[in-house]
Formats: sequence, C-alpha cells, structure tokens
Amino acid sequence: MCAIAVALNVVLGEAVALLHIPLLFLDTMGTIFIAANFGMGYGILTGVSTNLLMGMISGPLSIPFALVNVAVAVVVALLAKKGFSYKKALLAGILLAFICPMIGAPIRLALFGGFTGSGTDVVIMALRASGKEMISSVYWGAVTGNFVDKIVSCLLVAWFIKLPQMRRFAVK
Repeated sequence: MCAIAVALNVVLGEAVALLHIPLLFLDTMGTIFIAANFGMGYGILTGVSTNLLMGMISGPLSIPFALVNVAVAVVVALLAKKGFSYKKALLAGILLAFICPMIGAPIRLALFGGFTGSGTDVVIMALRASGKEMISSVYWGAVTGNFVDKIVSCLLVAWFIKLPQMRRFAVK
C-alpha cells in the first residue's frame, strides 16, 4: 500500500503541476491516506520515499522537502487515531496549511531564493512589494497555496476512506 501511495503522490503531483492548477498540488494525498489508515511510521515512510523518488526523477532539490511530508504524516496520524472523519480531515488540512510552510518556506528560500515558478510566487512578490521580509513573504505565500491544497487533499482522503471498496484496507 505504501508503494501505491508513493506512486499516487508522484502521479497526482506531476499531473497537477503539468496542468498548472493554481493553489493545488495533491502531492501528499498518498501520505495522508497511509498515515490516516496505517499510522505514523508508515505515513513517514511513504512521505520520505515520495521525496526520494522525486529526487531521482526531477533532481535532488526535492529531497529536503521530505521533512514537509514527515510533518504531514505526523499531524494526520495523530488526528486519525480514532478514525479520519470529515471534521478531523478539515482540522488536519487547516493545521497542515500553517505547519507545512513553517518547514517548507526556509527550504524553499534556501534552495530557490523563495521563488519556484508556482502560482504562489505571485503572492510572494506582492507581499515582498508591500515591504514584508522575504522569509515572511515566502511563508505566507506558501500558506495561501497550502490552505486550499491541504484541506482539499485531507477531505478527499476522508471521503475515499469512507468508500465501501476501501473498508478492507482500513486497519483501524
């Protein structure tokens, strides 16, 4: 299941990037699914494996972002200890929208100077032009993108888990 989830992360992430869908990445859905169903350890394994694979596919700059995937697994696993309801999924999405950029923004700033060519670059430039510090601009720009992405990803996984076909994979 972890291998399928890694493939899901990579395929969805690349598909959304190719389609240039703003404020959406879907590159952590597999991690969210595994963490919600199988716990923190397997979620972390899935997240780290995703970034290692992305490092081999698109270059080593993807690898440091494994720390973001670890945070996703930890938050989701802690919230999903007694099931992953829509309410918990919404809470997880909101928490992740603020937690993930705390980890990812410094990495993004160190590796790319804050700009990666994504839709959040516009928000970062606007914040920067308003006088905000670069790290603050990168953080809040990432929060903007993550707010939509993480909530949508968590709610989709909560819905997916509730499908009758998926009940056989649920451990909890």
